[in-house]
Amino acid sequence: MFKHILIPTDGSPLAERAVDRGLRLAAALHARATLVMVTEPFHVFSLTPIQVSMSEAGYAAAMEQRGHDLLMGGTTLARELGVPCEPVVVEDEHPYSAIIDVARERDCDLIAMASHGRRGVSALVLGSETQKVLTHSKIPVLVFR
Repeated sequence: MFKHILIPTDGSPLAERAVDRGLRLAAALHARATLVMVTEPFHVFSLTPIQVSMSEAGYAAAMEQRGHDLLMGGTTLARELGVPCEPVVVEDEHPYSAIIDVARERDCDLIAMASHGRRGVSALVLGSETQKVLTHSKIPVLVFR
């Protein structure tokens, strides 16, 4: 059925459960997986503490490292399950767009992700990244709750 599953995460508990479920699905289907973490680009004018306290190069390196650290648990589980898996960290202002782009670039035939990442007012104002992936992706999307 599916041969290559893209599994995005933001490190939240719900997203990490989706990583677990997505990798178990990949194992059951004998598929490979790509784990993706999308980081926010550096902004010269920002209220985010990490961006205020770092240079652009330092921020980029820190986000790359943070992304790989967050994906380490998933890559370890993939290895235990016998699932070929590649971790990918990308920077993009719009996570949903990066998720779709990575899936397309890597010939994924399924995106498996958590139902939402943001909560409360920010989810209402910004909209769910999952909803945006569902709206814009031509690749099938499996949503875990």
